[in-house]
This record gives sequence, structure tokens and C-alpha cells, in this order.
Amino acid sequence: MNGVLKSMFSEWFSVGFLNLERITWQSPCEVLQKISEYEAVHPVRNWTDMKRRVGPYRRCYVFAHSAMPGEPLIVLHVALTQQISSSIQAIVKEIPSCEVEDGNKIKSAIFYSISLTQQGLQGVELGTYLIKRVVKELQTEFSQIKEFSSLSPIPGFTKWLLGALNSQTKEPGKTELFLESESKEISNVTGGPAVESLKCLLSSNEWMRSERVVQALEAPMMRLCAWYLYGEKHRGFALNPVASFHLQNGAVMWRLNWMADTSPRGGTASCGMMVNYRYFLENTSANSARYLRMKHIEASEQVLNLVSQFQKNSKL
Repeated sequence: MNGVLKSMFSEWFSVGFLNLERITWQSPCEVLQKISEYEAVHPVRNWTDMKRRVGPYRRCYVFAHSAMPGEPLIVLHVALTQQISSSIQAIVKEIPSCEVEDGNKIKSAIFYSISLTQQGLQGVELGTYLIKRVVKELQTEFSQIKEFSSLSPIPGFTKWLLGALNSQTKEPGKTELFLESESKEISNVTGGPAVESLKCLLSSNEWMRSERVVQALEAPMMRLCAWYLYGEKHRGFALNPVASFHLQNGAVMWRLNWMADTSPRGGTASCGMMVNYRYFLENTSANSARYLRMKHIEASEQVLNLVSQFQKNSKL
């Protein structure tokens, strides 16, 4: 029954029946309210925040269906920037809603949030279609944009890391998560054994307020997170669902960013890290085919170097 329903929904909500709509501050109030409520990645704080997200240097697009007027099916938020963003704080907080757009400052398009509003449509490839349509829209509006990239959360990393730390506690030496120098530094700043101290630290986000702790954790955390994204698999594909989504679309796992999301949600889910999946438009079809057929992950030198460091320091 699940398979039959998925097939039917895929036909009913195929791209030919969907309308791409740009949401602005002049859009109906009830639509803006729904988009605010549906936001699943970076919660909207208030109406000023919502106005900023549909204002200058920002774009918000939805897919709608004629049978469901006024009801967005999926929402994509885009930031128009001078370069590929490495921090969500700069995107959701800094641009004043009254500023007038200067086309000369727009060189990159950053997909920073995509939210499916109808849970019953999970499994229908709306997100893939939406990103492709939005890229075409932006190319038409801004011919100078050459860089298309996401700034994506890493849900599940903290949970995976705690599991790895617990495994090391139970089976010491099986997998070395830290260099000896890193363990000493972590112990110095926390006052206890590295593994146990880190497990305690990750129970809250207070550690993100300590510059010493943040500096001590940067190198090992970046290495571990790169392995989680690139090396941890489910049926041969990337274990992380956001990674798998963008890789299926043909993106490159391009850059891991430290302290890119210092919000409570970002700290809890991914220890404050985010990742850019970059879309090189001329290669997306080939990358997608290689991932889907051969389960190959296209990654940048930065990511591959971090993965290589992890493999050297572990006994996997």
C-alpha cells in the first residue's frame, strides 16, 4: 500500500502540475504565516525576521498545486551574497530588511533552508525539482551569479559522535578518535579525561561559550564530522539524509564550516558545524549518476584531507 500511494502521489504532484511561486512581503499574510510555521531548519523568530527572509538579498520560493490553493508544498530560502557563506548567523541576522539590493554585490546563491510542508509527500522528489527550477529563475534574474551552493545543517552528527565516544569507552583502542596531543589539550581545558569530559560537554551547549574549549575541539571535531558525512554509510549511500539529498542532486561535498551555527539547535544537532554542498551546474548530472549508480561521493580537497586524517588516526 505504501508503494502504491507513493507512486500515485508522485504522479499527482509531478513537476508538470506544480507552480513555482516567489514569496515576497506583499504575498498574502496567511501564506507568510504558513511559511513561518513550516520552517523546519532555522525557526523564524518574529515578523521582522520573516520580512528579512523575503526582502532584499533574499529569495523565498515555493511549489504550489492548483488543487491546494494557498498551501505551499515545499519552501526554499535563498541568500544572495558576494561569496559562498560559511556561517548561518550572517544570513539570518545581518541584512536589514530596508536595504536596497545592489546587483554588483550578488555573486553567489546560497540555499540555506528547504522545508517540506506536507509529511505525506515524503519520498516524492519535490526538493530536487524545486532547486533546479530556482537555479533557472536566478540565472534569468542575475546572469552574473556563477556560484550555487547550500549552507546545510548536519542533523545526527552529535548523536553519532556520542555513540562513537561510548564505543571507545567500552572498547579502548579499537578506534582512536583523538591524537595524543588533542587528548591532552582537551583534558587541560576540561579538567578530566578527554572522552568522558567530551561526553559531559556535549550534554549542553555551554562549551560553545568558552574560547579555549572551542579552539581545542576544532581540529578533532572537523575531522570526525568529515568522516561522518563522507565515510558513514547506509546501504552504501551517505548516512546523513541531508548529505544524501544534495549528493543525489549532483552537488559536491565542498566545505565543512566550524562554528557556522551557534544557535541552540545547531549546537545540539551538529556541535555548531555546517557544510556547503556546491552545485557545479556543468557536472551535476554526471555527479548524480555516479552517486546513484556507483555510490561515489564527489568531495573537495578540504573534505578528502579531513577524511584522510581520520583514517590515519583510527584503526578502521
